Amino acid sequence: MTEELRDGYDVVVIGGGAAGLNGALMLARSRRSVLVVDAGAPRNAPADGVHGLLAREGMPPAELVARGRAEVRGYGGQIVSGEVRTVARTGDGFTVTLADGRAVTALRLLVATGLADELPEIPGVRERWGRDVLHCPYCHGWEVRDKAIGIIATGPNAVHQALLFRQLSADVTVFAHTAPPGPEQAEQLAARGIALVPGTVAEVVVADDRITGVRLSDGTVLAREAIVVGPRMVARGGLLAGVGLVPREHPSGMGETVPADPFGRTEVPGVWVAGNVTDLAAQVGAAAAAGAMAGAQINADLVTAETEAAVELHRAGAAAAR
Repeated sequence: MTEELRDGYDVVVIGGGAAGLNGALMLARSRRSVLVVDAGAPRNAPADGVHGLLAREGMPPAELVARGRAEVRGYGGQIVSGEVRTVARTGDGFTVTLADGRAVTALRLLVATGLADELPEIPGVRERWGRDVLHCPYCHGWEVRDKAIGIIATGPNAVHQALLFRQLSADVTVFAHTAPPGPEQAEQLAARGIALVPGTVAEVVVADDRITGVRLSDGTVLAREAIVVGPRMVARGGLLAGVGLVPREHPSGMGETVPADPFGRTEVPGVWVAGNVTDLAAQVGAAAAAGAMAGAQINADLVTAETEAAVELHRAGAAAAR
């Protein structure tokens, strides 16, 4: 059954992950009319659990979202499943059009669409992504502790990843692949007992629903139990082109984000962002906190605008009474 939408809302939140839902929660608790539009394609869907989140350690991502949705709805927020196709400026607000043709207006926007991981085109990587092909030691490192870990160097952060995963296992190997480390980095690896294997990786070998090794381009197979890669992380911000806001290259070279100030305010008046769409490194807790901050800032911005309008009306009334 299609949920009926109002014509207009104080705020439309695009994206229903931790950032979007926490932003919506703050707004709904401030008695704002809020619509959350969620495409249902969370970045962490392959993961068994969310880690590093106090009091929710190991909770399945889908359960966390379900609880968040219930909390937002409990304060009157509305949540619909769908994909936002376009966003356009309309007067002092915005028109948000969904893929199914429905459209609503909003005075403000909170965009929390997250990012997409562009993975290296190595057979086996995409198939095992989020399970035993990883990128973050804080998200999944404990789960691969003491295992034979292989880091496939595809960018400048491979050695940094290797050193972090070395904290979790004594058996770490770096495969030089397309980004072989320089002399100083190679010395760091050697000093920490991390093997460096030259040559390119042809395949991540999978058997019996688990990784068993890495096959090099010369046919050599080295046994590994978990693989670490560094994806290029790209903000899902293309829908903002209609208001003149596009993702930009992050200074780290790790991907693209939608720039914003520390409170989530973008350079386009009325548009805020929160979570991975603007912060590549944000884990669930940080994304949720950013969403809460953005929600509070949006409410304050609306209060300022409403007060200014009320003052003008008050003055007009006082002038007419003279």
